[in-house]
Amino acid sequence: MKDRHIAMISTQGVIGTGLFLGTATALKEGGPVGMLLAYTVVGSLCYTVMISLGEMAAFLPIPGGHLTFAERFVDPAWAFAMGWLYCYNWIVILPAELSAASVVINYWNKSVNNAAWITLFLAVVVIINVFGAGAYGEAEFIFCSVKVITIVGLLILGIVLDLGGGPTHDRIGFRYWKNPGPFVHFDDIGGAKGRFLGWSAVMSQAAFSFIGTEVVAIAGAEVKNPRRSIPKAIRRVYVRLLLFYVGGVTIIGLLVPSNDSRLDLANGTAAASPFVIAISNAGIRVLPSIINAAILTSAWSAANSDLYSSSRALYGLALNGHAPRVFLKVTRHGLPWVSVAACGSIGLLSYMGLSSGSGRVFVHLQSRTAVAGLASWFGIGVTYIRFHRGLKAQGIDRKTLPYHSPLQPFAGWYAAIGCFLAMLFSGWFVFLKGHWATDTFVTNYLPLMLYPVLYVGAKLWKRTPLVPYKEMDFKTGLQEVLDASFDEPPSKHWIGRAWSWLVRSLFDICSTSS
Repeated sequence: MKDRHIAMISTQGVIGTGLFLGTATALKEGGPVGMLLAYTVVGSLCYTVMISLGEMAAFLPIPGGHLTFAERFVDPAWAFAMGWLYCYNWIVILPAELSAASVVINYWNKSVNNAAWITLFLAVVVIINVFGAGAYGEAEFIFCSVKVITIVGLLILGIVLDLGGGPTHDRIGFRYWKNPGPFVHFDDIGGAKGRFLGWSAVMSQAAFSFIGTEVVAIAGAEVKNPRRSIPKAIRRVYVRLLLFYVGGVTIIGLLVPSNDSRLDLANGTAAASPFVIAISNAGIRVLPSIINAAILTSAWSAANSDLYSSSRALYGLALNGHAPRVFLKVTRHGLPWVSVAACGSIGLLSYMGLSSGSGRVFVHLQSRTAVAGLASWFGIGVTYIRFHRGLKAQGIDRKTLPYHSPLQPFAGWYAAIGCFLAMLFSGWFVFLKGHWATDTFVTNYLPLMLYPVLYVGAKLWKRTPLVPYKEMDFKTGLQEVLDASFDEPPSKHWIGRAWSWLVRSLFDICSTSS
């Protein structure tokens, strides 16, 4: 992959239906302020995870990413537990995004069976990944460019509509923060308890939106100059967090009331997207279809990233001896084709929506993957804490690393503790009297229970101790990466040079405004 690929993927690669569709559930359950607080808290966790991961990945951009780091800096049992949960997370996200894509299509046409759309989307995603990292990077660059333009346009349009610049000239301001109110009380439970429950219910949805930023570490081994590209990509992550997510949910909370009946993904159409609702309320007729086309692109893009990440995660597990060696099989171009085929086949789960409704399947799967993603973040935080101590024990100055953050090691501790608490409280409302739901309990707490079970099981099986700080391996594979690295020459064609200038300018503007 090229520098421009990793730059775009780091900020836009996994922006998908979590922001465009999932925010409908977040607004409905948490209210505008509850949703904003949830996205801000999860965004801070995401940022600390990324600067922790970025420090390791820029120093050692090796295959397997943070799964290999867990093997080297914690122990093989930790890598086993973390790897399989991470793989589970990405495998389940794929059918979730495919289900969401069929939901978007239903906005225009409900006469065609969703099986046809799911088959088409899955086939395209598999074909792109079959052509390898280069094709994945190029496709993501195009998809992400569309998403950048769409999100920036929606933010500007949202501000204009809120200030009364739409066809109806209705100045909304903070009207919906007052009525129906800033928070939604969970199940009509009054007071701070109801508001807290509503906010905690939104945390999982917010996590689903952010999960996947760590794909930068996995892609790092396939970048032409990782020690230069990864630090640049990590420094730009806050643009995505502040401008696109926090800015996006702020605009949504201003334009759409939390009690709008259309905020229901179970009805099976993309009309439930808060952005589409806001534009429809403003009386703009053509734009909703254009926005839905962009949402479809984002769902396709996210599914593309899901298959890439899951296949590389499975390959990394096999590389470290935690999965059958058949997943190590690669083509002569280095494509792990068995892993791609195995993970792509899980996309067939999206056909579950043919009977129960794709919207319902999307909501169910996003809850499953959010907690699994938080578990992976928790594992990354713990891995970084030991990485930091290992550098110190071996006398390696962090200032000599390609990327280092002044917030460490406190950011690593915040990520680990914060993610654990987010998992712990993700579904605690089921323990309230009269609110027990077995499916909700399993969805929210299965990954949390699996983590220690997998770790202890692998520990008993492998009987390997924690890696001593002075014996941590900071060298294997590094020289090969440095030898293979080279600076990408500037494009010889004027279109390529103009596009590179436009992308750099957009990032510079975003960085300055943030």
